[in-house]
Formats: sequence, C-alpha cells, structure tokens
Amino acid sequence: MARGRIRIGTRGSRLALWQAERTRHVLAAYDSDVEIEIVTIQSHGDQQQHQSVADLGTIGIFTREIERALLDRRVDLAVHSLKDLPTEPPSGLTLAALLPRDDPRDVLIAGTLEGFEEGESRLALSALPRAARIGTSSLRRRAEMLRARPDLHVVELRGNVPTRLRKVEHGELDGILLSSAGLDRLGLRPPGCVKLDPEIMLPAPAQGTIALQVRTDDEPTQTLVSRVDDRETRLTTTVERVLLHELHGGCRVPLGALAKLELETLTLTARLLSADGRTVLETKESGPSSEGKQLATRAAEELRSRGADRILAELRPFPG
Repeated sequence: MARGRIRIGTRGSRLALWQAERTRHVLAAYDSDVEIEIVTIQSHGDQQQHQSVADLGTIGIFTREIERALLDRRVDLAVHSLKDLPTEPPSGLTLAALLPRDDPRDVLIAGTLEGFEEGESRLALSALPRAARIGTSSLRRRAEMLRARPDLHVVELRGNVPTRLRKVEHGELDGILLSSAGLDRLGLRPPGCVKLDPEIMLPAPAQGTIALQVRTDDEPTQTLVSRVDDRETRLTTTVERVLLHELHGGCRVPLGALAKLELETLTLTARLLSADGRTVLETKESGPSSEGKQLATRAAEELRSRGADRILAELRPFPG
C-alpha cells in the first residue's frame, strides 16, 4: 500500500458499492488524511447470473475474486457481506473489523401485503394467496417458507435488489424474500414489505454485517481498520459462524442462527431445516461471552444428536 492511500476492493452492485462507501466514510472519520479509492471487482457469482446459487457448487462465489485481488496486492482492503464469506479464510488474510450490525431479519415483499404492520409477520404469511409464487436464491429462506406454507411455489431468483423488486412490481412473482439490511442500506421501502420475526424465519449466520478484510502482513492498514471493529457484532457473529463451521455449512445449507448479547451473556438460537421444510431441528444455548466458541460447539452437537448429519448429507450433491 502506498503511504496514505487505501484501495478498497468490492463487488460492483449498488448495494456492494454502498457498503464500500460506508466503509470509506467510517475510516475517514478516524484518519482524514488517508486517501481512499474504491475498486470494483466482478465475482464468480455475479458472472453466473443464469445459474442458481445452489447449482454453482463452489465456496466463496461472491468473495474469492476480491480475496484474490487482496492477496495479489491489487487492493489493500476487501469489503464483504460477512454472511457470504467462507468460515475458513485464505492463508494471509484476516477480518480486521466488523462494522456494527444492521437489522439481521429477512423481509417478505408481496403486493397483497400492502398495509400490514411490522409486527404482523405471521398474519402476513397467512395472507399470501394459495400456491403463490415466491422468489429467493436462498435454500434457508425457501425451507422456512415451505415450513410455514407448504402450498407455496418457491422459485429461484437471481439479480440485484432493484431487479428482484421489479419481479413483484411487474407481476412475474407474487412475492420475494430479501434481507432487511439490504433494503435499509439502499433506502428502499417497497409496498407490501413486511419484516419477518426470527421465530418465523431465523436469519442466516452473520446476516446484516459488513466485514473488512486485510492482509495479515499489512500492519498499517490493519491498525487503521481494527479501530472500527464493533465488539458486540464480533462476539455475536463469531458464535453464529463457528456453528456454521462446526456443521460444515455454506450457502446451500438451510441453517438459521442468531446470537444476542445481554449483560455479557450470549444466547444463540439455531435452526436447521430439510430443503422441503418438513424436518426442523432447533436449539437454544446460553453462556458467558468469553465462551462463545464452546457455546456454538454445544449447539452443533445438540443439532447432530437430533439428526443434523442426515439433513446435511442430503443437501450436498456437490463438493465444497
């Protein structure tokens, strides 16, 4: 890195660029003299828009090209959605900071839900027309929807946020599922948008979190970036990601996990589903914040004792 200059690597979507700009603003608040440049990099997942996320069958489909640019010293800092990052980072890279977590919940957007209030997520689900077509690229969201409404037709949905929203606006789909954080960051509040309670749809591990990744040998950048690390976000998302790692999960695993920190006590709620939503394994574990990894291990062991390995085996037709 040239002295006083940081190159941020990011995907080129509107949402990814917003995350990079937020990072630039946060870092500039700590060091107004540093020059920060944003470099866009196309990910493998972005290049394969015609394929489903599940069928791509590879680890880090939205992150590995940016990580490669970081390792090749073409950029100095990578900005990711933490939920997209594999739980085992490449050698030579580290997560220097996690920004304060935004709303981790999922949202359901459907024309028939206009007028529903935020706390009415269960009523909103029941208000969907029978056999409604709901779009998502997430197996977790698919399984949760089928658990709640087995009559629904859940179909594959790719593209950026505005593209997905147009599917509902133009009547191509009855509804879609997105992350609340993504909509909030873009300042979007489409008609018929209802945030789903975690009891109905448990978020993906680390959902709503922006991660800042640097090279382990780049001490100047690591020192600056580490100043913006949010402790609560670090503790809660680490527990969720350790659980994901323990279960050897990835983007194709219908696993929801949400940890909360209250008075130095961590509580982790985890839910693993079969792809059709018919089998549901759920557990809740609590413990001191200093024992987050042990907490996640206990949760994984509990899920395994109830049949998690069988569900996971059925979900892995591809390597990785």
